[in-house]
Amino acid sequence: QVHLVESGGGSVQAGGSLRLSCAASGYTNSVKYMTWFRQAPGKEREGVANIYTRTGSTLYADSVKGRFTISQDNAGDTLHLQMNSLKPEDTAIYYCATASSATFHMGWSYPHEYNYWGQGTQVTVSS
Repeated sequence: QVHLVESGGGSVQAGGSLRLSCAASGYTNSVKYMTWFRQAPGKEREGVANIYTRTGSTLYADSVKGRFTISQDNAGDTLHLQMNSLKPEDTAIYYCATASSATFHMGWSYPHEYNYWGQGTQVTVSS
């Protein structure tokens, strides 16, 4: 089992920056992928950024490319999301999630591909 705890959310004005963290504990050796998702009110949960923990290879949603950066610490137990040039449409609850499978059936951005989830952290961007 993997336990995930997000932190770093808050309120910021448009154009500002935030850095989210996700601390993983438990059977973290089983984790192949770690991904940040977000969910805005009335919208479906969407994949924001993904990292393959074995190599550090990353993928991003088009809406955040060039603004967000996903990274992991050397031990691989903490995931980060550096968010720059924030926009009001980035307002959402942000979740980190892990997958133990080495392959995805539908794709990295589909929530059902993931085994474990954190409780989420709120990000609010005002205009």
